[in-house]
Amino acid sequence: MKFFPKTILAGIGSMVIQLVYSDETVVKEILPSEVESAWQRIAWKTDLWEAREEAARTGKPIYLWEMDGHPLGCV
Repeated sequence: MKFFPKTILAGIGSMVIQLVYSDETVVKEILPSEVESAWQRIAWKTDLWEAREEAARTGKPIYLWEMDGHPLGCV
């Protein structure tokens, strides 16, 4: 059986991809790399007052990530 280039196979369906790629290869491509998941190693604070106290103690700024609206983005 002759296979198409891997870039074309991606659009055809997962059944064909399984014939070309091993499961390990697919998992490696899907999971984020160490660099991409570096933000998970940050000790994020969910309590603003606790974050303010730590920022004052260490002399570091506070990065405030907030949003307005529905948590699922349904506005």
